[in-house]
Amino acid sequence: MKRLAEFVKERRKEVNLTQEEFAERAGVALTVIRKIEQGKTNLNLDKVNLVLSMFGHELVPIDIKEIAE
Repeated sequence: MKRLAEFVKERRKEVNLTQEEFAERAGVALTVIRKIEQGKTNLNLDKVNLVLSMFGHELVPIDIKEIAE
């Protein structure tokens, strides 16, 4: 989750927004932004995708078995 945390924090700072401003624009609670930027692992995928959509990105589940083949 460190990569996600770094990505969101760096991109948020690039657009010059506070965590509060970014949360409001992304349509999520401030706690969601804080959890993401702190690298927490118990995140709601829908909320993460709301945040990532601000940068044109999305997380999707993958089947590890398919990758290993």
